[in-house]
Amino acid sequence: MRQGTRRPSPALAVSVLALFLALGGTVYAAKKAKVDGRTVRVKSLPGNRLKLRSIPANRLKPGVLAAAGTDQKGALIGGAEIDELSLGQVPNAAHAETADFAKSATDAQTALNAVNAITAQSVNGHEAGCLPGTQAFAGACWQSSASETAVSAPAAANSCAVQGGTLPEALQLAAFAQQPGVTLDGGTEWTSDIPVITDENIFAVVTVSPGGDIDFVSSTAAHKFRCVIPLLR
Repeated sequence: MRQGTRRPSPALAVSVLALFLALGGTVYAAKKAKVDGRTVRVKSLPGNRLKLRSIPANRLKPGVLAAAGTDQKGALIGGAEIDELSLGQVPNAAHAETADFAKSATDAQTALNAVNAITAQSVNGHEAGCLPGTQAFAGACWQSSASETAVSAPAAANSCAVQGGTLPEALQLAAFAQQPGVTLDGGTEWTSDIPVITDENIFAVVTVSPGGDIDFVSSTAAHKFRCVIPLLR
């Protein structure tokens, strides 16, 4: 009797095929499926297995952030328990610190400008102050003494103009004569006031005496004078 290879039964073949399909489908599903929060068992992952910054604050349990700011005994950690040297500078704090320096620098410069203005020797390129032989009065520099020689009124006015000044007004000269240490010429001194004109080049000019008396004389007469020079030259 001849023996031969026994052919598998159809039922066996179907069973083997079903087994391979089941195993292959599981592997395929494992490769294609994505793991999300629904597939992770609650409390199955420790915190050190999570990626940093992967969980937003609104997904954390209420109160967990406050608990993180407590010590081992559960007490809240305040500023006294924090070493300031261990903290970095807040980003905007650098700008605030710079702003303080800028404000201080501006205040300091303003104060310096004020001091310079008080002690300034020049303004816009002009020298400021009274020259030797003059004294400050009524916002200008007045010559302390009268001229050495007596001249006519036009000559006196011309002399003052050459020095960058003018003859004083009558009432101003009378007031200046009342200042301590000021004495007008023994006669009278010329002023810039002209009260009377009778003809071309014929006019009277006001003069002031040492006592402060006001009079007027012909412009051709000879009298001493003093000039009033501006503070800025």
